[in-house]
Amino acid sequence: MKILISGASGLIGSALVPHLELQGHTIVRLVRDRSKQGIFWDPPNGIIELSVDAGIDAVINLAGENIADGRWTKQKKDKILSSRIDSTLLLARTAAAMNPRPKAFLSASGTGYYGNSRDVIVNEDSPEGTGFLADVSWDWEVSALPAHEAGIRVVYLRISPVLSSEGGMLRRLLPLFRFGLGAALGSGRQYMSWIAISDLITAIDHILREESLSGPVNMCSPNPVTNREFTKALNRVLKRPMLFRIPAFVLKAVFGEMADEELLYSTRAVPQKLTDSGFEFKYPMIEEALRHVLQRK
Repeated sequence: MKILISGASGLIGSALVPHLELQGHTIVRLVRDRSKQGIFWDPPNGIIELSVDAGIDAVINLAGENIADGRWTKQKKDKILSSRIDSTLLLARTAAAMNPRPKAFLSASGTGYYGNSRDVIVNEDSPEGTGFLADVSWDWEVSALPAHEAGIRVVYLRISPVLSSEGGMLRRLLPLFRFGLGAALGSGRQYMSWIAISDLITAIDHILREESLSGPVNMCSPNPVTNREFTKALNRVLKRPMLFRIPAFVLKAVFGEMADEELLYSTRAVPQKLTDSGFEFKYPMIEEALRHVLQRK
């Protein structure tokens, strides 16, 4: 397949591209710097220098401002939203106008769609939650509508926090945990969905090939854990003690609004569609996943 990818240099894209190339696919990267190899695009200004007859078989859209990079000021929140809407809408319209059209359009979203689900298990049939990330995820997915209306198979990749030694959540947490400062957040009873980077990559590959999959697909392990369980597992892997917890009011004072939705909200999502389609996770349990990505026995 000839696959067009946005966000190819990000945490997920930099792992996905070599995997797909090993499968024999041809990768066309979207770039925002004309000096780099790939197709130039400028989403805020609606520019993409891609011919309508480029022969693209599938589009994978991974572009978007980093949610966890800095406090959620109004300017930051506007950038988080616009970076996703502008890129997705431009790609969806471009795909819809192509001749022939791509067969599949895979667009990133997030398990933040479900808001604070507390102890309730949520799958792809569960309703939208409330909060900033839920609203962002809704608008992000709606932006892919032009591709759907053109008859392209559209999949919304509702990606949970990704476990990787190269970045993301673990990169931010590891220094604290290695110094023995790994602590449960708030009550520690809030659930978190997660996925090992290698399982995420093979799941995306599976979705590309599995034509029965469309609409929202939860990209997470079938075994969500509480924050306390995650903290204890990571401390075990690093052979560090778990001595305390950080009260919610401290997190809110430091991180503002982001503390609620990124650290204290409970998301107990499961990958119902993936498992029903026959996908098998290699690292479904939190401790074995952490040992794998951190290369600890």
